[in-house]
Formats: sequence, structure tokens, C-alpha cells
Amino acid sequence: MKSIVLFFCLCFFTSYSFAQEELSIGVEEVDSLYKEDQFYFGLTYNLIGKKPSGLSQSGFSGGFHFGYTKDMPINKKRNKAIGVGLGLSLNSFNQNILITEDSKGDALFEIIDETEISVSKNKFTTYVVEMPIEFRWRTSTAVDYKFWRIYSGFKLGYVLANSSKFEGAPESINLKNIDTINKLQYGLTLGAGYNTWNFYLYYALNPIFNSSSKINGEVIDANAIKIGLMFYIL
Repeated sequence: MKSIVLFFCLCFFTSYSFAQEELSIGVEEVDSLYKEDQFYFGLTYNLIGKKPSGLSQSGFSGGFHFGYTKDMPINKKRNKAIGVGLGLSLNSFNQNILITEDSKGDALFEIIDETEISVSKNKFTTYVVEMPIEFRWRTSTAVDYKFWRIYSGFKLGYVLANSSKFEGAPESINLKNIDTINKLQYGLTLGAGYNTWNFYLYYALNPIFNSSSKINGEVIDANAIKIGLMFYIL
């Protein structure tokens, strides 16, 4: 009789251990230390703010932005975080300022008079390494990959290279690394949206050109404003 009881007890504990093992396999492990939005990719329409008299934009002025952000949650729910990143951006501005150089190589600026000058293309372009710093709020969880987000912050940029291209008559003009474009660029940022689609805004706090850049004696105090979409990827 005792041997039968022992046999049934052994069967019970064996079955119980197998059941517990199967349950543990069936439960998805939850990452309690999850992070969000490590990589970013953005497309923007670039505007010029604080325009001097006579300056206007034409055509499409575009921006391309991509990089990596270190996401550092600061609360237990991990829906608030600080993001510090590093990336690259390319920005073009189609407008009507003709940029030339004098005999010393100094940049000269003038508003194009299309009654005297024929224009087919006129733009300047900057190539920037950038460091975004963000305060991040979102409604994400460890298992929810579609959520609302609001990311606000500051972006610091360094212009690695720049160029200016004029195509028209009487002659085409191509310049590289104009020294009157401010190397250091910085401004405020805001990103907000749901899941894949996120609105993005950048407002520069300093001018595109330095104080020696003038049109008819007036300093070009124009700044960059970028409006577009930002896509975030883990």
C-alpha cells in the first residue's frame, strides 16, 4: 500500500513540475528596463526667419536628418526620459541672395534683381553634425510599441561644410565653405505625435550668417526654421 501511495505522489510532483515549466515557457518575459526611440530620421521644409528687406524664398528648401539618441529613463514607469544624441543633417535654402567673393576671397551679398540677372537656381547648403538634448514624455510600456510622445529640447550643431550655387546669366557661381556662415548653430526643438508619424519643429536661436554679412549695410540677421516629420526607431 505504501508503495502505491509513493508512486502516486511521485507522479503528482512530476506532473506539477512539468506544468510549472510549461507555464513559465508560455509567459513572455517583460523587459523592465526597456528604452525607446534610439534612432531618428527626419525630413523638413526649411524656412528663413527674420528676413532682411528684399529677401524671399522660392522652390523647395529641404532638410535631411538622421542620428542616434541615448534614451535615459528618469522615473520608475520609464515614460519620462532624457535623450542625448549625435547625428548629421543636410539643409538647403533656395532664396534670392546672390553670394559672390571679392578679390580677397571675402563673401559679398546682394539681392538678385531678376530684371538684370537671369536665374535658374540659387541656393546655399549646410552640412551639420548635431547633438540633440531632449526631455522625453511618452505613454509607452514595455509591451506597447504604439504610443503618444512629446519630446522638447535643444539642438546644438556644428557646420562641417557649406556651399553656395548660382545657376544663371551672366555666369554661374559655385562657392564652397563660405567663412561668413556661422559654424555654431543652435536652437529649440519640439517633436510630437503618435506611433510612426511625428511633427517636428526647429527654431534657431542664432543667425545663419555672422555679423560681417551685410546687404546694403544691413546685417543679415536671418535664422533657420525647420518644419517637418520625424521618424523614431528602436
